[in-house]
Formats: sequence, C-alpha cells, structure tokens
Amino acid sequence: MDLYPLRFQPLLVPKPWGGGKIAGLGRDLPGGPRGSETPIGESWELVDLPGRSSIVANGALAGRSLHALIAADAAALLGDVRPTAEGGFPLLVKYLDARENLSIQVHPDAAYAAANPGVRSKTEALYVLEAEPGAVVYRGIKPGVSPQQLQRDALTGTIADDLIATPVKAGQCLFLPGGTCHAYGAGIFGVEIQTPGDTTFRLYDWGRTDRELHLDEALACINFEVGANDFARAERRTHVAGVFATMSKVCTCEAFTIEKVRMVEQYGQEIPYDRPAVWVVLKGSGVITGSPAGIDVEFNRGDVLLLPACLHDARVLIREDTVWLDIQFPRVGTDILLA
Repeated sequence: MDLYPLRFQPLLVPKPWGGGKIAGLGRDLPGGPRGSETPIGESWELVDLPGRSSIVANGALAGRSLHALIAADAAALLGDVRPTAEGGFPLLVKYLDARENLSIQVHPDAAYAAANPGVRSKTEALYVLEAEPGAVVYRGIKPGVSPQQLQRDALTGTIADDLIATPVKAGQCLFLPGGTCHAYGAGIFGVEIQTPGDTTFRLYDWGRTDRELHLDEALACINFEVGANDFARAERRTHVAGVFATMSKVCTCEAFTIEKVRMVEQYGQEIPYDRPAVWVVLKGSGVITGSPAGIDVEFNRGDVLLLPACLHDARVLIREDTVWLDIQFPRVGTDILLA
C-alpha cells in the first residue's frame, strides 16, 4: 500500500466545560462558535480506539479508517512500533478547550489496568497553546494528604485544596502519568498527547451534577507518591539550534517524545522516517513531498498530520516561518505494553 502524510477528519466531542476556541483552528462547530446546548471541549484529531477510529480526509485513501490502514499494512505505517492489543495506533492526539474547570480526576496506570479487565491506562501530556491570566493545572496531591482526607474533601467540595496548583502559560508542556490526580483549570487551550486510553475516574466535578463520579475507583488507582521529581524528569528540556531550524525537546516519557520544531521561510530538508511521527502545526505552512504514493501534502496552522514510517525519501519545504510539535516514539519504547 502506497502511503503519504495523512490528515484525518476531526471528531468533535461535546463537554460541559468546553468553549469555542477550537473553531479558530478551522473546525466547524455545530450550532455556532459555542456549539449547541453542550459546547465542544475536544477535537480528537488522531484516534484509534475500539469502535472509534479516525477517518482519512486527504488523498487517495480518503474515507478509509486508520484502523483499516494498520490492518492492511502495519509495517508501512508503523515500522517497528507495536500497535495496541486491539491492533490500533498507540497514540491519541486532541485539541482541548477548557472554558471552565475540568473535573478532578485520575486515569489508571498500566498496573491498575492490567488487574481490572475493561479498564484502559492513560499517560498524557498537555502542551499549552493559550492560557488566561491566573490559569492553573491541578496536578498531584500535597504531601501529608491521606486517602481518607482526600475522600472526605471530595464529598465536601474542598478537594481542590488538597492538590498542587501549577500556574501555566503558553508554550509550557505538562506531563501527567497514569495514576496522577489532576484537573485542567479554566482558561486553558492546548494540545493533549496521550496513550490511547479513555478510562477516567472522577472525584469531583465543581458542582456539576449531570455526570457520574467514581470515588471508590479513583481512590483505588491514585498514586499518592507521584510528584514534582517525576514531572521534572519528563519535562526536562533540551535545545538544538541552527541557522535555519531549531529543535526543543519538551517532554520525554517511555510512551512518546514531544519536540518543538521551528523552521524558517523557504528552508527545506529531508525527513527520512523509518518510524511514524505526528506533526501538530502551531504556526506557518509548508508542503511535504516525496511520499511513496507520489502525493504532495500541504499543511497549515492547526493541521495534525500522521507521517507513516515508510517516508524514506520525503522532504519538507517551509513556505513561511513555521512551528510544529513533532511527536515520536522513543527507540527504547518499541516493547511498551499499552493496556
């Protein structure tokens, strides 16, 4: 199967805390910029969960699902990166618009998922595109807070006082491994990169009463020990600068790496991949040529592209100063097991 850089149809997800900023990326929101009765909180740009797989939007493969492409030729698309247990793509990428606070929640880690059939683990990172003054991410539990206190405060509505509030700003990347009690605060617009799990246990929903809470399950899988050192290791930045391009690594974990790439207008270079990569275009425009299918793919701000592993002779040409997130799989991650 001849492949090329793939763009997918966005899957818009209503959320009670959502806003209208996703429309600014060229996504058509139902019912206007705020959506209908329930505003849009997320745009899933790349997903391959059971029963929910991204549909190709460009080129000769338009209309095919990502899951079907992997089933047809996993080697061309993934190289030596293993698919999930269901044969899916091992990352999920979404835009997220938090007009209001998200619920205080936890996603299971791999150990909890392995011991509980039907539960999927989730490790994620949030790259902040915009943050209103005073915006915070609640991440990790303050030292000395016991499970009993956390449970009591969840029931009384004071649980936010038990969490560490981290001020955030545009350009920041925050790592949240599975088992981390957390919540994105109001006023954050960003890109979420995650392993393909969708299990969320909510402890508190800021007075909203129309969604289920899962206090027992959440308390059973929260890692009370995860903290600043774990976050700092993943978020340690490295920077390589050149005349025409700079690369800044902003997050590294066993499941993925995230690098921020800047290239100047009219610069071009080879991008010979033997493993898949995902590009999230933050600024500018360009074109990728030299795919096995002979299809040139243009990209602009807001686009999310999956670059298959088989792009051995591809090149990128930058038409105007461009910035994107380059998401890849670490070499050491070839044998990662995703529950």
